[in-house]
Amino acid sequence: MGLISLEGMEFFAYHGHFDEEQRIGNKYSIDVSIDADLSGAAESDRLQDTINYGDIYKMVSLVMQKKHRLLEHVGHDIISNIQASFPSVKKVSVSVSKFNPPIGGVCERARIVISSDQ
Repeated sequence: MGLISLEGMEFFAYHGHFDEEQRIGNKYSIDVSIDADLSGAAESDRLQDTINYGDIYKMVSLVMQKKHRLLEHVGHDIISNIQASFPSVKKVSVSVSKFNPPIGGVCERARIVISSDQ
């Protein structure tokens, strides 16, 4: 087993419960951690024997382009896409942070973390 992590991916997107959030958009940060068997790639040194980081980034980017009301739903969509594309994945954890959330006070960011075992 092994762990692949992409940390600090940043996107400007249009997620939020309030209609205004979906109109004006906001900055988001995404972290993804994937538990998978990496032994084949460790032995072969070939990209086709592992999970391509670029493919994961593209999946996250596509999810971020769709509007969602809840950060939890963003995380769920990312997990679903990764698991559907990479059957060797055992577990995916996703952290979604929204900068300056509209909560009526000072808050640098709101964050959810969601995980799924396959």
